[in-house]
Amino acid sequence: MKAVSLKTIENMHESYQQNTHQKAIRRALAKNPMDSIAYVTEAEQNTQFRFSIDIETLPVTNQKASGRCWLFAGLNIVRELVAKKYQLKDFELSQNYQAFWDKFEKINYFLEAMDDFLTCDGDDRTLKHLLQMGIQDGGQWDMFVSLVDKYGIVPKDQMPETYASSNTAAMNKLINIKLRKYAAEARILASSHLLKEKDALKASVLEELYGFLCTNFGVPPTKIDFEYVNKQNEYNKSSFDSPKSFFDHLGLSLHDYVSIIDSPTQDKPYMRSYTIAYLGNVIGGKPIVHLNLPMSRLKELVIGQLKDKEIVWFGADVARDGDREKGIWDDQAYDYETAFQMHFSMTKEQKLDYLQGAMNHAMVITGVNLENGQPNKWKIENSWGADRGQKGYYLMSGTWFDQNTYQAVVHKKYLTEVELNAYQSKPIVLKPWDPMGSLA
Repeated sequence: MKAVSLKTIENMHESYQQNTHQKAIRRALAKNPMDSIAYVTEAEQNTQFRFSIDIETLPVTNQKASGRCWLFAGLNIVRELVAKKYQLKDFELSQNYQAFWDKFEKINYFLEAMDDFLTCDGDDRTLKHLLQMGIQDGGQWDMFVSLVDKYGIVPKDQMPETYASSNTAAMNKLINIKLRKYAAEARILASSHLLKEKDALKASVLEELYGFLCTNFGVPPTKIDFEYVNKQNEYNKSSFDSPKSFFDHLGLSLHDYVSIIDSPTQDKPYMRSYTIAYLGNVIGGKPIVHLNLPMSRLKELVIGQLKDKEIVWFGADVARDGDREKGIWDDQAYDYETAFQMHFSMTKEQKLDYLQGAMNHAMVITGVNLENGQPNKWKIENSWGADRGQKGYYLMSGTWFDQNTYQAVVHKKYLTEVELNAYQSKPIVLKPWDPMGSLA
């Protein structure tokens, strides 16, 4: 390793002092945010909220200070079917109910996973990864399917939001302390060959944390009374003996939907299926499986479903090139390279391999604009409330979508036979920290 000499720093200082462009930028940054300095006004003409395919959907939802976007996106898809069946103009399913059981199942998943690490070296990388990750709000499509399979769905008024469900940080912190404490104690018991005591501790922690979830989220309902007024202003009431039966009567098979990813990295050849070690919530639930296809094919599949008037669950990296007030993500709207006279561009492969990009937010695609058959902008139903974007709806430019979208879920009927066979083949198991295992 080589230290930077004082002479080198002196030369850098003299060179910078002669750069009049950076002097102007420095003065502008003293009173303005960086994004404003790099903003390209001319890009606005290409990001108007007009689309050749625009599916009408219910009003947007609000996940507030939580990371439950994947649950909101999944329930936003299912609620459209409920609204269509019952002719509703405004309706939400309980995100709190889904989050309760997701947390409970993740707790059990963690406790059971620790059995694989009772006697390993304390510096084992997988153990350290699981301990560091702990329990989070995020998830993936197949995890949503597993929850619905086991626990069904309920209308929002049957289990409304609480402060804790909408503001999850403090609750998650305590859960993770409890889980890491269990891991430490379970390893001590295992080293002393006290396996019965370890199992008793596990059962005790699970019961304690179930009660903790009830205290924070409320007690999940076991029966459903579904009251509603339809578009014709007619009052109705339907009763169901369980949340599972409420979902089952809709006749929707979530297992008919396939997760497609675009991961153009050397370790993931296209036309192969993948899963991720130690990623999941419901033990024995639907395995997490992704079919890796090129972005061009992913877009074809999404557009095919949109043309059939069905919205699409998808995941992207929304941490860059966005204006949350206007509700626009557009990589052409920010020119940092000209502003700072530095190169920042990376390929999608490089971003994945060098931890610059990964899926971190799930939403629903409700529209697209096609020019000569190609998409140049996408309409997005977000879950950040109606006070941003266009009443909560967002826009993604075509180039931004290509570079920052990593996953979409489409009905299997849109896949070719070869693609479906590839999806159904034995998946390659990726390491727990692989970017395709990131939680939206």
